[in-house]
Amino acid sequence: MALFAERAADYRAVVERVPESGLASAVARVLTARAAAVPGPFLIPEGRPADWLPALPDSTAPPDANAPSDSTAQADGIELAGDTPPRSAAELDRMAGVVTGCAVAIAETGTIILDHGPGQSRRALTLVPDFHLVVVRAGQVAADLADAFARLDPARPHTLISGPSATSDIELIRVEGVHGPRNLHILLVGP
Repeated sequence: MALFAERAADYRAVVERVPESGLASAVARVLTARAAAVPGPFLIPEGRPADWLPALPDSTAPPDANAPSDSTAQADGIELAGDTPPRSAAELDRMAGVVTGCAVAIAETGTIILDHGPGQSRRALTLVPDFHLVVVRAGQVAADLADAFARLDPARPHTLISGPSATSDIELIRVEGVHGPRNLHILLVGP
């Protein structure tokens, strides 16, 4: 876990180690701080573990598929939003951020891999909002790429994230947020 935290921080991700018992309060603290700087709802994908934040009330789910997906709810004073039906790219761009889990993380490279299963949602949710909070549990950290891919289902789509989105122009001036979130915050949960 220490190597993963070090390598992810090398990519300019914010990495915090939190105990299992402090996960919900850490998520709430990070989202509250982010909401103070960038107001708006945070996307919470379906299938996330219940211990991250309180569940979205049923009233946030649109009553039918033709209803707009602009409903939100409050949980611990944080504005949360779902993605049913799927939000448009413009709606996703107006979000303060997204909170997801991951399928596996790689210690050797500091990379997070999403397979877009429960608690991770579709790829657009992790690429359009400017802030991405990822929960990584200690048991999800693989030693290297071979170990990580051995844990994944090859039939699922995979997104590999190594720090916030960044690129450099011909003069080597770093620009962040071009092809994904400009801010990546990782909560590394475990002993």
